[in-house]
Amino acid sequence: MKVVTAGIGLRAGHVLSILKETAPETEIVGFYDPQPTHLDMIGTEVPRFSSVEKMLAETGADLFFVGSPNRFHLDQIRAGLQSDVPHIFTEKPVVVSLEETFALAELLAEHGTDRLMVGLVLRYSQHMVDLRAAMGQGVLGKIASLEANEHIGPYHGAFFMRDWRRKVEHSGGFMLEKCCHDLDLYNMITASRPRRVASFGGRRSFLPENAPASNAEAGIFHVKKSVWDATDDPFRSDGDIIDYQTAILEYESGASLAFHTNLNVPDEHRRFCVIGTQGMAEGDFVRGYLNITRRDGTQYANHDYTSGDKTVQSAHYGADHMMIADIVAYLRGESAELPVSIVDALEAGVAALALDQARVDGQVVDLTETWARFDSYRLRG
Repeated sequence: MKVVTAGIGLRAGHVLSILKETAPETEIVGFYDPQPTHLDMIGTEVPRFSSVEKMLAETGADLFFVGSPNRFHLDQIRAGLQSDVPHIFTEKPVVVSLEETFALAELLAEHGTDRLMVGLVLRYSQHMVDLRAAMGQGVLGKIASLEANEHIGPYHGAFFMRDWRRKVEHSGGFMLEKCCHDLDLYNMITASRPRRVASFGGRRSFLPENAPASNAEAGIFHVKKSVWDATDDPFRSDGDIIDYQTAILEYESGASLAFHTNLNVPDEHRRFCVIGTQGMAEGDFVRGYLNITRRDGTQYANHDYTSGDKTVQSAHYGADHMMIADIVAYLRGESAELPVSIVDALEAGVAALALDQARVDGQVVDLTETWARFDSYRLRG
C-alpha cells in the first residue's frame, strides 16, 4: 500500500508510524510540507514534492493522508478528490468555516463520500465501542439528556495558545479544533444533530496578569512544543481563541446537552453522562472508566480501562491504535464500513461553528436552514 502525506508534523508522524506498524505492507512514497518537522517518524529518505498535485500525479498512491494545519485541508482534499487516488484520510476538523463546509459538500456531491475517511478518533475508543453495544441492546432506551466536558491541563492549554491553533483563521476556533470529537460523539449517541445552540465563553486564564512569576513555574507552559507559526508566550500571544466555553445544545431528537470546556484545569478529565428513559451511562476518557446502570438501579456494566485486557496503552485513550486497526481492515476489504464518516465529521463541525457564532453574537442559533442547505447535497444517499 503506497501512502503519501500533506503535512508531516507530530500528529501526522504519529498516526503514520502506527499505520506502518499495523500494516507492514505500507510504503510511504512521498510528502508535501514546506516546513517538515517530524520527517524522522516516517523516514528521512521519503521523496519530497513541491506540490500536492505533483505528488498525487507521480506516485500512484493508494492512500493520501491530509495532516496539514486545518486551513489547508479543503484545497488539499479537493486535489485528492480530483486525482486518481482511491482513498483519502483527513485529520479533523475537516474544514474551518461554514463556507468551506458547503464547498466540500459540493465536491462530495460530485465525487462521492466513499473515498474520504476522517480522524475523529474517539468514535473508535473502547469507551464508545462498549457504549454503542449497550445502546444497541436498548439498555439506555431513548436518550433524554446529556452532560459532558473536556477539561485540559495548563501544559496543553498553553500549547494551544502558542501553536498555530491559537488563530481562528488557521484552526477554525477552539471548539472546532479540539471539541469536534466530543460533539461528534453526542451526535452519534442522540442519533441526531443539534437543532438550536447557545454558548458563552471567552478568555480568563491565558492573560498577561496570569503569567507565571518564576521560571520554575513557567516550565509547565512549554511542555508541548510547537513549530509552525508558533509564538513563545501563551499569556501574551496574538491568538484569538477562547480558553473556556459553556454550551447548551438541543437536538433534533429532543435530547439536550450541557457541555463545558476549559484549557487551564490542573486535574484533567473528559467526562460524559448520558441519561436515557431506561438507564444511564457515565464515563471518563482520562480516568478510564464507563459505568452503565439500568433504571432499576442494577448495574449493566462497570468497565475499568486502566487494568486487565482493556488497559489503555496508547494516545487518545488507546483509540489511535484502534482507529488504525479498523482503517487497515477497511482498506483490506475485511470490513464494510467505519464507525465514523466524512458526513458525520462535517455535521460535528457545523455544530462547533454554530456554538462559536452563538457565543460571539450572544444569541441562540437555530440551525434549521443550515441543515436544509447541507441536506440539499444528499450526502447520505
